[in-house]
Formats: sequence, structure tokens, C-alpha cells
Amino acid sequence: MVSVGVIGCGHWGPNHIRVFSQLGNSRCLRCADIDPARLKSVKALFPGLTVTADHNDILNDPAIDAVCIAAPTRFHYQLSKEALAAGKHVLCEKPLAMTSGECLDLKALADKAGRFLMVGHVFTFNSGIRWVKEYIEAGEMGKIYYAHSERTNLGPFRYDVNALWDLAPHDISIFDYLLGASAVNASARGLKCLGNKLEDLSFATLDYPGGVLVNVHVSWADPRKVRQITIVGEKKMLVWDDLDPMGAVKVYDKYVERTTKYYESYGEFQLLSREGSITIPKVNLAEPLKAQGQYFIDCVEKGVQPVIADALKGASVVRTLAAVQQSMDNGGASVKIV
Repeated sequence: MVSVGVIGCGHWGPNHIRVFSQLGNSRCLRCADIDPARLKSVKALFPGLTVTADHNDILNDPAIDAVCIAAPTRFHYQLSKEALAAGKHVLCEKPLAMTSGECLDLKALADKAGRFLMVGHVFTFNSGIRWVKEYIEAGEMGKIYYAHSERTNLGPFRYDVNALWDLAPHDISIFDYLLGASAVNASARGLKCLGNKLEDLSFATLDYPGGVLVNVHVSWADPRKVRQITIVGEKKMLVWDDLDPMGAVKVYDKYVERTTKYYESYGEFQLLSREGSITIPKVNLAEPLKAQGQYFIDCVEKGVQPVIADALKGASVVRTLAAVQQSMDNGGASVKIV
């Protein structure tokens, strides 16, 4: 049985508390937040939970094996560092830190302390995304040409990070996971259309190895809530829509064929579009946050280093985010990701 403490009881904190309270091999003992109203609310939901305004009460508790950090982004690095120094395993919400250097620093601290460090790239535990990963790896789509994602809504607005750093970690971590690689180049534009000091939206274009082009659109200023990814391949095309009640994944048996059967002059070819059926595969439904929590707890309990959403993958996502931000700050200039 792994005992967990949760730091941060805002939007995601109570969900983590619920998950770690429900799993068969974990229990949530304590939570911390500086807001008394949040602590009161959490205590009402989980009467057996010990609440505190001082996160050090969690770090200094020898009964707690692991810490889940769900505090605002600007505190991720420092809190993770303190938790590792206290000998705790750490699951930190995305992004792991604000620079890739900080992420690698945390990895070094975790390795030195013999503790596990994992980042909350929750969509890599989404059953639909995992189905797509297996489908791509099976070669069903052929060569991947390009992909694009849309993650929009009217709010919720944040004041510690912009829409890019709030929303895009999800999609970047998904594409890194699906393509088995990190982006190598970025160009992007952002806009502060709501009068905020931070960008409310971003359009980012990423180059992945193998010539795969990826576009990521995130926004707090959109009339529709959208959570969608389209992937276009040589043999098939597919759409993942996390909000579609009919099924999260749709596979389109559509592709483009080159032919020299009809030509105007020697050596010319024509592109012919081939239409086919639309398939909605059966994808077993499971709560991604619970799957993520179970994976983390299993790693701690069995003493096995996490390979999904580990610190290096967290650093890769942050490195891409930083390049996208640099491009936005420079009017869309291309930035090499190193």
C-alpha cells in the first residue's frame, strides 16, 4: 500500500485525491493548500483526510511515500525539488517545470535520491490515444504526412501562465507519444485578444522527424469546446475527438493514389482520391487520470522506473513549449528545438 499526499487543491487536486483514495494499492493521507476555503471543501468531500495549509507537513510525514503536486505551474519545480529532497516519489502535473534545464535538474535529483519522478501527461493514458498509437505502430496508416490538433473553449482563464503553457502540453505530449519522437523545429503566433497580459491563443507549427508536419491550435477565446486531433497518413486518415459520444476514434478509409493510367504527356501522373468507409473502432472506456495514478502507484510499489511520462519526456515537452514561446515573442520566426 502506497501512501500519498497531495499538494494543491484547486481544479485537479481533488480529482487526484479521489483517484488515490479509490485505487486498491494506494491511500491518500494528507492534502495541502494555502486557501482555507479549498481545504474546507476538500475536507467535506473526504472526511478522513488530514488537511493542512503548510505543504511541509506532507513532506515531513514519514508515513507518506509519494507526493502528487497539483499546485500552480510556477511552483512545480520548487515543490518537486523539495519533495524529492524529502525522499518522496513525485507525480507532478504538467508542465513539469518552466525550463527543460529545470526538468533535467529534477531528474538528476530523483536519480540521486533513488526516487521516481513522473509528469502528468494524462492524455498518454487516454484509451483512445493509446488505440491510435497501436494503430500507427501496426503500419495501418502507412507514412504519416501531417496532423493537427484543436484544444479550445471560452475559458477557463488563468493568470500564472498563458494558453500555450496551460493547454499545449497536452497536445505536444500526445504527438511526441504517437510519433515516438520530439519536434525539431517550431514557428508560432499568439494573440492577447482579451486584454490580458498573457496570450489567450496560439497557433503553432511543429516539424517532427521524417518530414511530419504538426499544427497545434489552443485558445481560451473560442465559442466551442473542442478536444480533437486529425492525423493524415498514406493509407488511412483518422480523427480522435475526446468529446464525441458516438466514439472517440473514427478511421477514414481514404487515401490518395498516384496513377499514370491517364496522362496528357509522357511521364506525367495524376492524383486520384480514393473514398472508403468510416469505421468507429471499439475502444474500452477508462478514466485517464485513474489509469495514470494506477501506473504511478504500480511503479512505486514494484520499484520499476516509469517509462511513460517520465522526466525526460517532461523535459522534451517543455523544450518544445519554450521554442514555441520564443517564436511567438519574435513574430513567428522559426526556432530550432535543441
